Amino acid sequence: MLIIGLTGGIGSGKSTAAEQFASLGIPVIDADEIAHRLVEPGNPALDEIAATFGDRFLTGDGRLDRARLRQAVFADPAQRRRLEAILHPRIRRAMLEAARSLDAPYCLFVIPLLIESGWRDLVDRVLVIDCPETLQRQRVRERGLDEAQIDAILAAQASREQRLAAADDIIRNDGDLQQLKEQVGALHRKYLELVSPDIAPRRPA
Repeated sequence: MLIIGLTGGIGSGKSTAAEQFASLGIPVIDADEIAHRLVEPGNPALDEIAATFGDRFLTGDGRLDRARLRQAVFADPAQRRRLEAILHPRIRRAMLEAARSLDAPYCLFVIPLLIESGWRDLVDRVLVIDCPETLQRQRVRERGLDEAQIDAILAAQASREQRLAAADDIIRNDGDLQQLKEQVGALHRKYLELVSPDIAPRRPA
């Protein structure tokens, strides 16, 4: 099975692109969703985070205070590396285990920090969802983050140039949803062809 690593900067539209692949029947394994499950109460990862960073990063009901921890780790690269050391090995294992159970011609690994984390070895091809930084910032502001938070997140991520240099395939997500769907459809046909020319769907006459 072909594994496609879907990545891109914050606000680039990774989730929307992944939803379009999923609508075509392609399994999507999302690193962020796995990370959220790993830090639910009762999981060893949450206990290790609390022991490493302190109980002040837990809410009153024992859940992870994501906003507070995010603010702390993006402000301090050393703290971010400590958090990654706890979560990244667990996320990698979970993604590979999930992929082993699939029966599909290809699947998507959605990994926001694929380039930054050096996870290229997990995937066969890198698909970058790309858009101008001005558009990224606009989309992220609409989520309620301020400029200082956006600056910190962008500083922790690979540059647009670094992502594009690492890409095997690129989707330009600076248009409307229909344009995105068309690009996803073209790549879907390409990936099926890479797996087996016999199963690739024919274009309409």
